[in-house]
Amino acid sequence: MSGHSKWHNIQRTKGAADAKRAQIFTKIARELIVAVKEGGGGDPANNSRLAAVVAKAKASNIPSDNIRRTIEKALGSGGGAAYESVVYEGYGSGGVAVIVEAMTDNRNRTASDVRHYFDKYGGNMGAAGCVSWSFDRKGVFIIEDEDGALSEDRVIEDALAAGAEDIVAEGGVYEIYSLPETFGEVNDALESLGYRFASAQTEMVPRSYVALSEPEDKKNIERMLEMLDDNDDVQNVWHNWDE
Repeated sequence: MSGHSKWHNIQRTKGAADAKRAQIFTKIARELIVAVKEGGGGDPANNSRLAAVVAKAKASNIPSDNIRRTIEKALGSGGGAAYESVVYEGYGSGGVAVIVEAMTDNRNRTASDVRHYFDKYGGNMGAAGCVSWSFDRKGVFIIEDEDGALSEDRVIEDALAAGAEDIVAEGGVYEIYSLPETFGEVNDALESLGYRFASAQTEMVPRSYVALSEPEDKKNIERMLEMLDDNDDVQNVWHNWDE
């Protein structure tokens, strides 16, 4: 796995979160609500989908009270917008594979928006499965240790004992990978040992990366990703561009 490329993607996501924290909170709140309704209730111990979103919310510094209130709202709400999960796939400029995960109350609006971004910036939206075959869904935990306070051997030992399947250590950053079905167990085990995450979520991890040499391709893919990030319906964007 490419730790270097992955870390650049995380840095980009963190920058967006710092600049647009209110929007990030709103999107994660929507994820929590859908996880409660589609995943099987409001107890993370019995709802693996909800457990994954709670871990993501905590890593994004959303207060526990906010998380609890959002879950309670989802359990008690009978009306309001009915959101559903949808996934779009395609190729961006230069052949970059892109997966867009959205939650929407209007499929036509969201599909139209996403298709417009692909078309406008030199890509094309394809059929379901056209690029997802080149990604693997993984639980991904990012631990920052820029001051070198952690022992690499200890982190690796703890992660493996927690059930992780792979660990990449590079430049003061630990990337810990798990199977999606063991995400909650690994998260709880590492949290109980005092580890705090810069990011913790299930992700679509590319099997290989695409490097772009043409400035126009780089400009187009960067702009398309920005437009997708800014769309309120879009929850996550995964791609294999080696930034």
